[in-house]
Order: sequence, then structure tokens, then C-alpha cells
Amino acid sequence: MSMKIRLARGGSKKRPHYSIVATDSRNPRDGRFLEKLGTYNPLLAKDSEERVKMNMERVQYWLGQGAQPTDRIARMLEAAGVLAKKTRSNPKSAVPGKRMTELAAKKAARSEAPAAE
Repeated sequence: MSMKIRLARGGSKKRPHYSIVATDSRNPRDGRFLEKLGTYNPLLAKDSEERVKMNMERVQYWLGQGAQPTDRIARMLEAAGVLAKKTRSNPKSAVPGKRMTELAAKKAARSEAPAAE
């Protein structure tokens, strides 16, 4: 059984509230889970202590059992000091899209052309 520590969404429309759960990765996002490990409320301020609450003992237990945290949970665990920080690199995020590349080429061509008077 491949285990995950992930978010399960609750709350109403446009008012999300998440539970941090340990579950089988084949289960649906908001479906059956084995254990609730904490809560995450993205509507609170980033420096609020109530934003992320986790039972660290149980999180450590599930990590020891081989559960893989999702990317968002891994970031939360890095911030809490449970996991070592990973270096992330997304070199494509800085590359402009097709439209901006075309606009930049047009602007460069206009600036290179001699000013006709």
C-alpha cells in the first residue's frame, strides 16, 4: 500500500479549510483516510499559529512507516523543521511565453530601425 500524507479539502465554496491526513494514495482526495494528523486554514495570516496545526509525533510515525508527503505538506514540514530543506529549481518559470517573446522581438526591431523623419 503506497501511503501519502496530504490535504483533504473541507469548508464551503470560496472558504477552504483543509485536514492533513494519512491515507492510501489510491483513495480520493476527500475520501477515506486512516488518520487525521492536523489542519490547515489558508485564510489566516501567514504568521498565525492557527494556520497550520499538526500532531508532529504522528507525522513522524507515518513518515517512519514510509508515507510520502505531497509537495505542499513537504513545504509545511520543512518550515516546521521536520524535513530537510530541498533545493527546488524551475528554470522554465523565468522564460517568457510565446506572446511576450513575439512582442519583445517587435520592440527590438522597432528600436533598431532608423527613425524616419
